[in-house]
Amino acid sequence: MGADQRAFSYITLPQGVNSVHLPWIKPIKDEPLAAYALRLAAGIDMTEPFILIGLSMGGMMAVEIAKKFPPVCTILISSIPLAAQLPRYYRIAGKLKATILLSPSLIKSLIRLRNALIKRLSPVHHLVGDMFEATDNEFFEWSMTAVLRWDNLQLPQPLFHIHGTKDWTLPIHLTHPTQSVPGAGHMLVMTHPAIVNAFLDQAIRTS
Repeated sequence: MGADQRAFSYITLPQGVNSVHLPWIKPIKDEPLAAYALRLAAGIDMTEPFILIGLSMGGMMAVEIAKKFPPVCTILISSIPLAAQLPRYYRIAGKLKATILLSPSLIKSLIRLRNALIKRLSPVHHLVGDMFEATDNEFFEWSMTAVLRWDNLQLPQPLFHIHGTKDWTLPIHLTHPTQSVPGAGHMLVMTHPAIVNAFLDQAIRTS
């Protein structure tokens, strides 16, 4: 939540395909994820064919946009297309408003503590930590609630989905990806870029 375009630093799209990053916009208080996604879609040039690629929460945004503005295809990375694929404890937390116990400042403090205790952090861990630090607290707090209360039931088509087998954030056994990546976690877009690039190339060419 709150990851910016740096998460795609290792991604290369096929020749002739231009990437356009949609930066997060300021959420409205208590705004549902679907409503936010449609406002985010204003940044898409729909005068020509486009593909939606979403990472984690960005994948959920892509699904919601695809329902209203159909793309050539929708590609999810470490994400899920249906609300029912959220872990049960996430959905319970959303109903109980448990996110009030997880303030952005607390989470950022825990990340700083982890970084201080682990002497040899990988470049990926450093970058993820930097993205968390840069995330606006108001957006971070909104996004936690929005994801936990997401209610999508519609599967976009055509859909391509790549997921790590050791993704503990969105467990793979709850979803049905097109391709699984053995041993990869939630940030496989950064830890396994060659596999992700090959997957994107195939998905885009197939579409």
